Amino acid sequence: MASFLCLRLKLRRKPVRVGESGFKKEPGPARMTKQQISKLTMSFSRSRVIAFGGFSTVYLGKFPNSGVAAVKVIDSGSSHRLSAVFRQELQILQRVRHESIVRVLGYCDEGEEGVLVFQYAANGTLHENIHGKWDSVLSWKQRMGIAYQLAQALEYLHEKCDPQIVHGDIKSSNVLLDSQFNCKLCDFGSAKMGFSSSVQPPLSGPEMIDGGARGRDISAATRPKCGRLATRMMMMGSPGYTDPHYLRTGIATKKSDIYSFGVILLELITGLEAISSSDCNERLVCKARQMLKDESKVTAMVDPRLDVGNNNLGVEVEAVASIAAMCLVDCPTLRPSASHILETMRIRVPSVGFLFSKDKGAA
Repeated sequence: MASFLCLRLKLRRKPVRVGESGFKKEPGPARMTKQQISKLTMSFSRSRVIAFGGFSTVYLGKFPNSGVAAVKVIDSGSSHRLSAVFRQELQILQRVRHESIVRVLGYCDEGEEGVLVFQYAANGTLHENIHGKWDSVLSWKQRMGIAYQLAQALEYLHEKCDPQIVHGDIKSSNVLLDSQFNCKLCDFGSAKMGFSSSVQPPLSGPEMIDGGARGRDISAATRPKCGRLATRMMMMGSPGYTDPHYLRTGIATKKSDIYSFGVILLELITGLEAISSSDCNERLVCKARQMLKDESKVTAMVDPRLDVGNNNLGVEVEAVASIAAMCLVDCPTLRPSASHILETMRIRVPSVGFLFSKDKGAA
């Protein structure tokens, strides 16, 4: 058994071409007409709207066979940049295949609006589930399963795709959850292919961006103000999640995604938002600084809804806090890779063991 696991770990490190990985293949997304999209959304009825983004609206689509989908309509007609973002997202989603990445079922590129049809995620976003939109509370085991699957998605993008893919906007509202609370990473509008991507950051730092989305934000773009479209549209990431090294240098790499993943780990531990809406927009990373320096202080910040003390999970929580601390170090080269994160979680976070009984590789 040990030799099998060792062999499997070695095989995982070999890069493969996107869409040529040897994994089980599924038919690519279908090109659809505007008439077909209209039927799916009941003529874009307001009653079917399930989410809004900066430049997009998401509708619940219903197929004749009773299947459902999320239909993302991107108003790209007013900007060549938005049109390019739509085509870039479509190009990447057409090529990637992984069980923890949302699957695109179809698309429409007729007219000024770009449309992407995705598999439907019945349990909304991770943001909604952590921060109180739903009455139920994600258990520690569910949270760790989601974190592990998200790390698997990043490992696939960063280490198994050729060229490598930087997602560019990892945040809890871009993590969808299906009916079994499995992770489905979405929104590749900011994604870049290649080892690193040079992208101009805002002139005066993260404060130039809006204070973060609330609720169901699945758009990479934020609505512009006062003619600052060009600057905003070149910005990668979201407030509270953006790699400080990127803000200083304008260079986004896969380690920028790892930083954002560290912020999500803090959200899962504390139940707090990446940017506090009630505390002068304080960043969670700043609020958790003492916890990150000293694992023994982590229990003071654990989400009280988790009842960690009575479930003997303190050691696991400290382990996850230490992983978050590694992801959030200032120097990108010192941050762990996604595969290193997975290996550490397998060893130090027993709660993810339930995932090993079935293959969670690329689909």
